[in-house]
Amino acid sequence: MNSVRHRWVRPIAFLAALSIAASCGLPRVGPNKREIFAGSVQKEGDAFVVAVNDRVTRATAVVPALGFSDSFKSASRLAADLIRPGDILGLTIWENVDDGLLTRETPNSVLEVQVDDAGYIFVPYAGRLRAAGNTPNQLREMITTKLEDQTPDPQVEVRRSAGDGATVSLTGAIGIQGNLPIERPTRTLATMLAQAGGVTIAPEIAQVTVTRGDQQGKIWFQDLFDHPELDIALRNGDRILVEQDTRSFTSLGATSTQSVVPFESQDLSALEAIAQVGGLLSLSSDPTGVFIFRNEAAEIAGQVLGRDDLQGAQRLIYVLNLTEPNGLFLARDFVIRDDDTLYVTEAPYAQWTKTLSLVTGTLTPLSNVATLSGS
Repeated sequence: MNSVRHRWVRPIAFLAALSIAASCGLPRVGPNKREIFAGSVQKEGDAFVVAVNDRVTRATAVVPALGFSDSFKSASRLAADLIRPGDILGLTIWENVDDGLLTRETPNSVLEVQVDDAGYIFVPYAGRLRAAGNTPNQLREMITTKLEDQTPDPQVEVRRSAGDGATVSLTGAIGIQGNLPIERPTRTLATMLAQAGGVTIAPEIAQVTVTRGDQQGKIWFQDLFDHPELDIALRNGDRILVEQDTRSFTSLGATSTQSVVPFESQDLSALEAIAQVGGLLSLSSDPTGVFIFRNEAAEIAGQVLGRDDLQGAQRLIYVLNLTEPNGLFLARDFVIRDDDTLYVTEAPYAQWTKTLSLVTGTLTPLSNVATLSGS
């Protein structure tokens, strides 16, 4: 009698546990493929679900353009010896008499003067002279002309030291922050960055912003070497900021990492993004259900969907199937953009495994109850 009861109790317990598991929601990482497709516009949802193909990868391969305007690139280099307000000038004056105006004690007079904010200097017996905007040689001729009426055959030497007449400010991820003078070796962006100790972050993700008055330009640090025309001439008052690329994407679902992930290169493909978060999980990820959620500009969305009636940003969900013959190629060519969400659904096998685990866990106490009732 007991053996017959045991034969009936186990199947009933299994069915009861299976029924309980089916009636309650199993734990999961997010929506499955069926639920995502159910939210498409085609099924009266609010997002367009698009399978990625070669045409889609071409239409969506848009990377934010960085660069300098023509006004930045066409600016000529500052004259290396042009005197500016704030510069320090060294003056040596020789007089051809023993008892000269400036050289009563020694055969020459050595002066050090700073160009004032208005661009002038004062030289004894020569007066107040306009120095800014002139070269040291032009200023030498001016001083000579002023002095030769008072002392015979004066000889003048003018030396320009590096003052604060033309400077740029450097901030951010760079070796030396602060104001640095524009000198002969540092008249361009690349040479100034080198003088400041170079960037202190990975060059692949470093961006350089130059602000000049009300104009601003931004480039990738590496582009300075790939495109020489971006090595612009600097101007007094330029502000240079070096910072890390701020773009990121969100990784969710059946991946090794669920977090906000910063970009590690200028161009990031879907395949690289998957690799960057540790790849798919062999026991739970569904390679046919790799989704990229994005708010797409109307212009690009129109090209993807073949429509011209869209207004404003559109919610698009791109689907990648890595098991297709060219699935990996499409994932390699599909460009990830800032604020994208990468979501990988769970494989059906993973849900089945959870169900079995739940049922197996509930069978033990039911078996114990059956055993106790038959004793």
